[in-house]
Amino acid sequence: MDLTGLKVMVIDDSNTIRRSAEIFLTHSGCQVLLAEDGFDALAKITDHHPDVIFVDIMMPRLDGYQTCALIKKNPQLAATPVIMLSSKDGLFDRARGRMVGSDEYLTKPFTKDSLLKAVATHAARKTG
Repeated sequence: MDLTGLKVMVIDDSNTIRRSAEIFLTHSGCQVLLAEDGFDALAKITDHHPDVIFVDIMMPRLDGYQTCALIKKNPQLAATPVIMLSSKDGLFDRARGRMVGSDEYLTKPFTKDSLLKAVATHAARKTG
């Protein structure tokens, strides 16, 4: 899958998750931005305007729901697809993600295919 030139941000407090996502995305031609938490991410998002954002739900300081809500409330960022990442696959978590404006919900550990498919789907929607 060729995703050359797409800017993808991965926000996760787990170094392992960030690194594996970065490897999968870089091999597909994406430019990858990494952040450890929501506060770190918000500054980078404003500067770099990623095409797709993956955000972990369970993070210190600013969790994924709060981060997603802040992104979607910003008029310049509202159209940016936000994909929630979580090790929990509950109905409640998915519903809460939708309530704050997330575009998709991906369960961890994700596969290379599921990650790239999500990027391709949402990037196409944003540019299409």
